[in-house]
Amino acid sequence: MTGRHEQPQGPVPGGPYGPDPGGPSGPQAINSGPSVDRQGPPPGYHSRGPGGAAPGQPPGGQQQAQPPGHDLSLAELLREVARPPQSGWRRAVYVASGRTVNPGESPADVERRELIARVNQPLHGCYKIAMLSLKGGVGKTTTTTTLGSTFASLRGDRVIAVDANPDRGTLSQKIPLETTATVRHLLRDADHIRRYSDIRSYTSQGPSRLEILASEQDPAVSEAFSEEDYRRTVDLLEHFYNIVLTDCGTGLMHSAMKGVLDVADSLVIVSSASIDGARSASATLDWLDAHGYRELVGRSVAVINSVRPKAGKVDLERVSAHFAARCRAVCRIPFDEHLEEGAEIDLDRLAAPARLAALELGATVADDFPHAVSRVGPR
Repeated sequence: MTGRHEQPQGPVPGGPYGPDPGGPSGPQAINSGPSVDRQGPPPGYHSRGPGGAAPGQPPGGQQQAQPPGHDLSLAELLREVARPPQSGWRRAVYVASGRTVNPGESPADVERRELIARVNQPLHGCYKIAMLSLKGGVGKTTTTTTLGSTFASLRGDRVIAVDANPDRGTLSQKIPLETTATVRHLLRDADHIRRYSDIRSYTSQGPSRLEILASEQDPAVSEAFSEEDYRRTVDLLEHFYNIVLTDCGTGLMHSAMKGVLDVADSLVIVSSASIDGARSASATLDWLDAHGYRELVGRSVAVINSVRPKAGKVDLERVSAHFAARCRAVCRIPFDEHLEEGAEIDLDRLAAPARLAALELGATVADDFPHAVSRVGPR
């Protein structure tokens, strides 16, 4: 087995969330034009007195120690420049003026940049996310792909989603299919995998760079996917990937579920914006609490996914408050026609509200990245 990770490729510039927020702007951007005050001598300048010594210094050239704070920093030498706008009328003015008139960022641009910075928080090792729901039809697989695509499109490390659904999972249908290989083939050939290029032949990769490891499509075979099989799969993947998302089935008693929960760093509990969906998600939390996973529930994120254009009479604020009392955070994803299609997911085709919601979900999950390295869970 190779070392923990090969050097990943760099982050993809641009993408559905706009240009890289770490671009050449802000206080450390290089500007043309003078930035030193020409009205008087520069800071730290001393005229020489008799004997070549500066005033207050003994003759003979022996210098006294300068008081702290006299060294010039880059921030002192360069003028602060407003970041260029990325959207709206500010962007139009900026482009129309040949980039000479810079109105600065809009509040939406600032929010988006801050969310992207949170998504890109440092991550050491491999972070494992289990996507759960007791009820089908709530958009769990769609949410898995959307979250994984958000991470893969913005971060420079490798992200993979594993289909652990025993009932002919549909995760592999969410990106263009590049191989018919499944997790069963990967386990069969595990002893021969040495490099990332070896494991890549068993996965499909979407436009966002998210990779997917498909489940066995024969239900009789996939039912035999055990806890040991799942642990072997994750033990192999964590040598080559920084984020592993597991799209779980709806049965919490499935043989692989204990392995999924024991190795997970966090959970994403997906609920629809309906009464039965919320009750099923709440029942999932009850089951986890009763089976020794209360700490894991406490650092989980609840997602209320609007799979229909309207929520009817359901009070989503009260539903959110219910999950907020039990989970670390709650995120809401609005109805989106592209996600509702149930086909391959392309972040560029999401409407602005859904795209922002996906970014908020990614940032919320990533808020736990800095804490994962100091946490020792059951393995």
